[in-house]
Amino acid sequence: MTSMLTCSARTLPAISPWAARLAVRSLSCSPQLQTAAQPKTKKTLAKNGVKNIVVVDGVRIPFLQSGTSYADLMPHDLARAALKGLLNRTDVPKDVVDYIVFGTVIQEVKTSNVAREAALGAGFSDKTPAHTVTMACISSNQAMTTGVGLIASGQMDAVVAGGVELMSDVPIRHSRKMRKTMLGLTRAKSLGQRLSLISRIRPDYFAPELPAVAEFSTSETMGHSADRLAAAFAISRLEQDEYALRSHSLAKKAQDEGLLTDLVSFKVPGRDTVVRDNGVRPSSMEQMGRLKAAFVKPYGTVTAANSSFLTDGASAVLLMSEEKALAMGYKPKAYLRDFVYVSQDPKDQLLLGPTYATPKVLERAGLTMADIDVFEFHEAFAGQILANMKAMDSDWFAQNYMGRKSKVGAPPLEKFNNWGGSLSLGHPFGATGCRLVMTAAHRLKKEGGQYGLVAACAAGGQGHAMIVERYPQ
Repeated sequence: MTSMLTCSARTLPAISPWAARLAVRSLSCSPQLQTAAQPKTKKTLAKNGVKNIVVVDGVRIPFLQSGTSYADLMPHDLARAALKGLLNRTDVPKDVVDYIVFGTVIQEVKTSNVAREAALGAGFSDKTPAHTVTMACISSNQAMTTGVGLIASGQMDAVVAGGVELMSDVPIRHSRKMRKTMLGLTRAKSLGQRLSLISRIRPDYFAPELPAVAEFSTSETMGHSADRLAAAFAISRLEQDEYALRSHSLAKKAQDEGLLTDLVSFKVPGRDTVVRDNGVRPSSMEQMGRLKAAFVKPYGTVTAANSSFLTDGASAVLLMSEEKALAMGYKPKAYLRDFVYVSQDPKDQLLLGPTYATPKVLERAGLTMADIDVFEFHEAFAGQILANMKAMDSDWFAQNYMGRKSKVGAPPLEKFNNWGGSLSLGHPFGATGCRLVMTAAHRLKKEGGQYGLVAACAAGGQGHAMIVERYPQ
């Protein structure tokens, strides 16, 4: 790759007040982890009087582009497959699980509590409570931290957390006028009343209401926000395409080397068994450069190639108190340590959650950026990732927008999303958080690191960050 993904830094023309003050940081082009790093000897983040919460293990079914092999299924089918995969992977007795919580974003109205329906379908006892949470792209993050809270408070010893999204089949409603008419028909007491209601129907009543990936408060799609953010931080189209190509290239390498061990195969009824993510598509800069702007036309820089795609998928993790896990003979994958949630302006700062969450979670844990061995950030758009890196590396932004004395610093690229990310592996809105955590845990083990930092932005101007600590070998 060329341009910004080189070992030298250069400055782009300033095209906004932010960009005029933000230095362009150098992105390393070092080979990605040719050899495993030596194990670190840092102190543990265990705290006296606080339960250690561990991830015993976690799985996900392959993340697929919407409209492909999962197109004829329902969300609970995918969530059920993830739960069954987790049961097979861990051999945990179903009656040991005290609680189940799943995240999702665009709910299927027939299974509004998809956690409960999936749990019943996977064979869990009908005595095992389950509920569903929604927090946009950090829904399964919220599911996991809900589980952490239940265990830390002593209410539970073992919780399954996960997430699911099926973008192949989203609810499409009648217009509000038609809905009111149809509800009126159910209450009509006579033929005359029914005919009167029917006579009021006009052609525009039949226009459907499609779900939009847009902010309710601003009516702006996330793609438009990403384009404005890229412009504000002077992120060029070339830089975004180069970062997207990096994501796909690293994901393909991870696939080929068998590193994505959280994957479990899924036999789709009436179709073949799905064994890998199907959105990984290494291309060339020339091919990517031919694509037109997807949102701000014709001069925008966000395209289909440097954006995450609509994805179907599900994930699940088994969380336990360390005491319970060891008593059952498990060797956990990682500790889940400090975490934070943040919120900011949903218009101009919609996608800057990682910038705001990262310094807060590091302070809670008593760590610095230099202590982090593995970074796993959600990639909504290439421009969003690069803008966050610039914001995190800017004293001016920290002082003027975050009320902080100095910048937290940007993650070194050689530690960042080294097995691909949402741009390449896919982004089922409700399921990505669990993938981030499991990837961090597996990378820590393979690379000999101790601390991982997971972060993500979400609709509504919200964000999340969490510290993952490798379990001692």
